[in-house]
Amino acid sequence: MARTQQTGTEIPPPRDPAAPHTPPPARTRPRNRPQPRLWTWLLLPGTLWMTGFLVASLLLVATLALGTTDPLGNPRFGLNFANLTALADPAYRTVLLRSLGYALITCLISLAVAYPVAYAIALRGGRFKNLLIAAIVVPFFANYLVRMYGWSVVLSDDGPLLRTLRAIGLADDGTQILQTGVGVIAGLVYGFVVFMIIPLYAAMERMDTSLIEAGRDLYGGPLRTFLFVTVPATRQGAAAGCVLVFLPAMGDFVSAQLMGGPDQIMIGNLIQDKFFQGQNWPLGSALTMLLMAVLFLGMLGYLRRTRKDEAEATR
Repeated sequence: MARTQQTGTEIPPPRDPAAPHTPPPARTRPRNRPQPRLWTWLLLPGTLWMTGFLVASLLLVATLALGTTDPLGNPRFGLNFANLTALADPAYRTVLLRSLGYALITCLISLAVAYPVAYAIALRGGRFKNLLIAAIVVPFFANYLVRMYGWSVVLSDDGPLLRTLRAIGLADDGTQILQTGVGVIAGLVYGFVVFMIIPLYAAMERMDTSLIEAGRDLYGGPLRTFLFVTVPATRQGAAAGCVLVFLPAMGDFVSAQLMGGPDQIMIGNLIQDKFFQGQNWPLGSALTMLLMAVLFLGMLGYLRRTRKDEAEATR
């Protein structure tokens, strides 16, 4: 007769060594459970579609970068390295460094704006979390170009922002935001800050809030608790947000075109000019390859960091 523990769990009787061994019944998979192979087949078409077009477009651009143009401006394939050597021109280097600087500043400002927003929604939003997230995300469903035109009206010399600043004495009549680097960065932050808020919100939703309580119990003030508890616990979300903001900000050309002047162009504007105005597709392709190389290095650094964090978490 089977024995019973104090907790009520039944203990099986000891096995007789002389009795024939009977293998346990094989576990059967529930019929309604999807097979892992099914998900592989469902994932395969989309993956092949995206990978195929990405590789094909990169090969086409790389081939064009080694080509030339005929007298009518039509691209011709070839083996000419003049377009690649032209990238060493100081003018292109200046535009590339400006684009890098604008993208990095946009990441930092977006991070500073997104952290308190994500913190307030995730940890203080209560039953209004979904409503607050919708209030942030839904306006970004509007066309990007339309939003940038609207933002340029707000930042214009006679717009509501500068009028308010002049009224309270924080700006004079000669102050302007448009046609400056500040205007370009303001446009980039407005355009991509939502890509920073969403990953940070998701990271704070997964964070163990008892860590914050422990920090307060150890007499850590709000700022020290935020810097030494909240930020390290959500660094993966911050890293993902920085990648999602940096990549499109680096190649953006709408903000520089609407908010900046001729002295504030970014590498996206250069590529656009070479393809659609200068009819110099080989040089535009070479600039595109340069931009792709910079973005690839940023993406590679993010993937290496993510893999390192996952390895440390599984130890």
